[in-house]
Amino acid sequence: MAVSRGCLCCVKYLMFVFNLIFWLGGCGLFGVGVWLSFTQSQFSSLPLSFPSLSAANLLLVAGGVTMVTGFLGCLGALKEQRCLLMTFFVILLLLFLIEVTLILVLSIFHKELDEKAKHDLIKGMEDYNKNSDLKDSWDNMQRIFKCCGVSNHTDWHDSTGTPDHLPASCCRPGTKPCHRWEEPCYEKAKNFLLSNITSVLVFGVCLGIVQILALAFSMLMYCQILRAEKYMD
Repeated sequence: MAVSRGCLCCVKYLMFVFNLIFWLGGCGLFGVGVWLSFTQSQFSSLPLSFPSLSAANLLLVAGGVTMVTGFLGCLGALKEQRCLLMTFFVILLLLFLIEVTLILVLSIFHKELDEKAKHDLIKGMEDYNKNSDLKDSWDNMQRIFKCCGVSNHTDWHDSTGTPDHLPASCCRPGTKPCHRWEEPCYEKAKNFLLSNITSVLVFGVCLGIVQILALAFSMLMYCQILRAEKYMD
């Protein structure tokens, strides 16, 4: 009985530590999502399929769910309640499976997702002169990234039907007539995101390892509590 209780105590504190790390990781993901949302606020009226905006929303959701799950795991470890531990295990397992599925989908269908994002952006160009918020978002993106159009400047001709006119934000400052930026906005925005997301991906891998360990410890603790209750009976 004493040995069983000692094992339970050891597993309890190990699980608490791993869930504390897990909760802090969720705070980190949520914080990066908030930071990305603020840095991309100039583009907030662009379609949500735009890489930076979709990444920000994804990190906010993932960080929030991770924080709640980590808190539930810490509480379950301290209270030694089987119901909380099983709830934590199921939620964490579902979260892990969703993450793996999402990674596989992004890996397999990344070209299709790119094409959809480009299509949404080009479609939105049609409202450039009708929607002031969308106009500001496009102008901000083209000035910040020094680019023109989604894939090239002809996107503006095809979408607005004005082959001889480009938005002023497509032109290099102080050039008359217009000397446009040559680089495509989609690729520049995507490269910007990738250059800043590498550390987040490394952090995500570490968090995934912690998730697996937390799953193992939660199940182990659940079994230890069940065994201790049987000894008490």
